Amino acid sequence: MKLIIAEKPSLARNIVAGISEKMTRRDGYFIGKDYIVSWAFGHLFSLVDVETYSPPADKGSGWTLENLPCFPKEFKFELRRGNDKKSADSGILKQFEILRTLMNRDDVDTIVNAGDADREGEIIVRLCIDHALDKSKPKKCARLWLPDQTPETVAKALSEMKDESEYDNLANEGLARTFIDWLYGVNLTRYATIRSGKLLRVGRVIVPIVRAIYDRDMEIRNFTPEKYFVIASGAKTHGEKIELVSKQRFTKGEKDKAEELAKLYNETGATVSHVSSKKDTIYPGKLYSLSTLQNVLGKKYKMSMQESLNIIQKLYEEGYLTYPRTNSEYLATAERDKIKQILAIVGKLGYPVKFKDTKSIFDDSKIESHSALTPTYKIPKQESLSEKEKQVYSTVMRRFVAVFCAQDCLAEKSELRIKVGELEEFTLKGTVILQPGWTRFDDYTSKDKVLPKLEVGESVNVAFAPQEKETTPPKHYTIETLNKYLKNPFKDDKAKAKELAENGEVDDADEYRAIFEGLELGTEATRTGIIDNAKNSGYIALKKDVYSILEGGEYLIQSLGRLSITMDKYKTSELGKALKSVYRGEMAISEAVALCEREISEIFVRGGHAPLPKGETLDTGKLGEILGKCPVCGKNVIRGKVSYGCMGYKGGCTFKIGLTICKKTIPKLEVMRLLATGTTAKMRGFISKSGKSFDARLIIKDGAAVFEFN
Repeated sequence: MKLIIAEKPSLARNIVAGISEKMTRRDGYFIGKDYIVSWAFGHLFSLVDVETYSPPADKGSGWTLENLPCFPKEFKFELRRGNDKKSADSGILKQFEILRTLMNRDDVDTIVNAGDADREGEIIVRLCIDHALDKSKPKKCARLWLPDQTPETVAKALSEMKDESEYDNLANEGLARTFIDWLYGVNLTRYATIRSGKLLRVGRVIVPIVRAIYDRDMEIRNFTPEKYFVIASGAKTHGEKIELVSKQRFTKGEKDKAEELAKLYNETGATVSHVSSKKDTIYPGKLYSLSTLQNVLGKKYKMSMQESLNIIQKLYEEGYLTYPRTNSEYLATAERDKIKQILAIVGKLGYPVKFKDTKSIFDDSKIESHSALTPTYKIPKQESLSEKEKQVYSTVMRRFVAVFCAQDCLAEKSELRIKVGELEEFTLKGTVILQPGWTRFDDYTSKDKVLPKLEVGESVNVAFAPQEKETTPPKHYTIETLNKYLKNPFKDDKAKAKELAENGEVDDADEYRAIFEGLELGTEATRTGIIDNAKNSGYIALKKDVYSILEGGEYLIQSLGRLSITMDKYKTSELGKALKSVYRGEMAISEAVALCEREISEIFVRGGHAPLPKGETLDTGKLGEILGKCPVCGKNVIRGKVSYGCMGYKGGCTFKIGLTICKKTIPKLEVMRLLATGTTAKMRGFISKSGKSFDARLIIKDGAAVFEFN
């Protein structure tokens, strides 16, 4: 008998629907003649906390730097805890015990991993098996890989299951990612929180995401518009306006030069130097990956990434869409027959579709684990979907129909070049749709205008004159532009990106190379949750489909800068590359973890406390905590956001001591000592501008805290 362990109850029910034999529902599982189907609740296990590896001397002291950085020799897991954070969740404990009993039944000879078809799903079920199966009675383990959850796909996948060992590299990548994210999250969140005095959530991916939004918003905030002049003509020829704008720019003080050039252009006159017109085929966009679908839904319907993912996931679990967390816009060649069957069903709905076997649709080299999002054999009834579910499903269906549309979109593309003597040549482009084809089903917009009928050598009326313009700041990140940045944060070839967006004919190999090499920030599976975490943490805001930085996000990025924590896209991508190396079998889990540990160690070294001497503390106190009296005005000195400062600042008192001086954190105990006695103890770990380390104490001199070196 085979025991199938699904990642969630909903998947278990869909697997049961795809099994031909009769299944009976029991407490925590289904059972039939040849199969038992049970489930987890997503992650049943989580990594233990720092205190398990290294308990602090004072157990009631809370977070401390005494046990940081924490680099476990062997990572340990425990069942997820309940709301009390003290013991395992009762529901999780009950289901795990059911799984343990089922796994160790004598009549179960094969355990089937039916986690979601990704690295997270792979390790969720493996961890259950590792912790529940009696090691003295090993059993065969297989993998059920489901691109969608229709009964047809489940039945086919059950007949094609592979040995679980074939997915070892995927599991290794999942474990490496879990360990690395724990090391970063636990060590740096505690470190930054203790040193700043305020909870700062520091993670491998969340920080670069917040930093990107912060950097863009700072560019906008600090942008100073500049006025400039161009010369432009909008004169009519044969009754039609022809707009010509020179590429030459003039500063605000050069208006006279612009006027002179405009006069020269008008005196020289303009003639048509080139006219061309050709019929062309306009191709539809590619099938959707998760992020490209979220881009469209965010732009068109103002859906947040979390909202759209929840709906896409629901449609997947109900069997209407294929696996959602895909980073590809292509289909696997092995899916040709499946797509033919789906097209036959879609055709019966009245859509003019036909099978197309082209490299722009089927390309194994552009697929890592999962193909693009498409409809399945199962078509929902319109009345069964909510309004937003209809929006999501129809967006996927319309793109699918567009890609396989039997009728091409044909257009007449024209180009007109106009020369002003030998001074400048202007190029105008136009498009006329002759046959709509797929554009009847999917969105299409053309920026090209219909051009007037002119012939080579014909004169064009011009009336050039200076036009005042103003430079504009960069735009805030939107759901679409942030997703594109995160997918390939090093892609700066804007011209190529623009061309790709306009006609879909430019090779996108660079983008997929970035994904496969791990250069992206986050993955399709994790990005939505991380961005949502950043919103819930008060770091960023999303209004309609536009992101902006919040005060909490500014404080996070600025605090990390003061603490010399360089969690940027380069570091994150470096670790992403390591994870892909683990997936390809080129690097062991331990090597990827060691790379992460070196990065974290460097942060602690730069902070001047790796390791801390016994008894030394870097506690900076809590915001608003009173530490003593101001030596200048006698009012209270309190712990502020970035410094210890006098409460008399409103009355003009300027006394303050930075939380960090020369890259060293100043503990509250030393500040209290300074305020009480006029001097601190001698402290080590200050870093000069030249990068040299030095020791010093702080003393009060002329109403300020200054260094004393003797």
